[in-house]
Amino acid sequence: MFSKKIAIDLGTANSLVYEVGRGIVLNEPTVVAVTVDGGKVVAVGDSAKEMLGRTPADIKASCPMRDGVIADYAVTEALLKYFIDEVCGSSRLVRPEVMVSVPAGVTSVESRAVLDATVAAGARYAYLIPEPLAAAIGAGIPISAPFGNMIVNLGGGATEVAVISLGGIVVQGSVRVAGNRIDGAIAEHLRREHSITVGDQTAEAVKIELGSAIPLEEEIRKEVKGRDSVSGLPKVVEIGSHEVTAAIGGPLSEIVSTIRVVLERTPPELASDVIDRGMVLSGGTSLLRNLSKLLTQKTGVPVHTADDPLLCVIQGCGEIIKNLDVFKKNLIARR
Repeated sequence: MFSKKIAIDLGTANSLVYEVGRGIVLNEPTVVAVTVDGGKVVAVGDSAKEMLGRTPADIKASCPMRDGVIADYAVTEALLKYFIDEVCGSSRLVRPEVMVSVPAGVTSVESRAVLDATVAAGARYAYLIPEPLAAAIGAGIPISAPFGNMIVNLGGGATEVAVISLGGIVVQGSVRVAGNRIDGAIAEHLRREHSITVGDQTAEAVKIELGSAIPLEEEIRKEVKGRDSVSGLPKVVEIGSHEVTAAIGGPLSEIVSTIRVVLERTPPELASDVIDRGMVLSGGTSLLRNLSKLLTQKTGVPVHTADDPLLCVIQGCGEIIKNLDVFKKNLIARR
């Protein structure tokens, strides 16, 4: 009987769902709101994100993924079930085949947790694919060619770096530092330097509006609203893009260090290819202003950002699940 094939990019910040034959069918924040007593799902995605920091005592809104891996198994299972039901309907004769992307550096225990959650959520067959490989395919990189291609996938919870040749990952590195850590660095800076406490969404808004990997020629300024750390009363401060650049320097340095380590471990012939072809950035954090310039300065390698960095992983997953036989050596499967 006909079985639907679904790919899920289960990210720390956002999750996307691809259905073979239809393309990308869902793109929502990885946030779930559940009741404290009983764990009943109240809201998922955009509606749940709006509840963050605003819920009453009997409802908990949280992000079940942390640093690219499952932090709350039950809520992650509920999220996967929601995605599968949205695509296939809650009543179905045949369960779908589901592929989920995972960071390249996950442990066997973490991989098993994702597979188990996917099957428990309603999948007939579950497959896992490393995010860097999926991102490279989605970015249009010819991964099967006999030369080196470097992909840097900067998500919400982790940065994945890989050199790919002949259809497989030759060298890889991963650091659980990405968009969320950058948001955290901004929130910590505001608390320490301005005595104002802000939520995750406010910190993210500051990053988007003022964030830059290197100082801007013309400084941008913005008012930030939060709670006074001393008095507890509402407070408004004005900050500039230069101090945001300084605040996020720590997380960016860790990302640069991970890329340098991968380059140092890359075989000489492939390193030569990377210098000629450059590295490709994907993921939402790659949209940070001047990040490509910073990476070029620190590594000496040309840097290009993919055309649709937010969609690279899910588009790659879609191509892989349509051609399972071609990519089966790269998959972890549970049937």
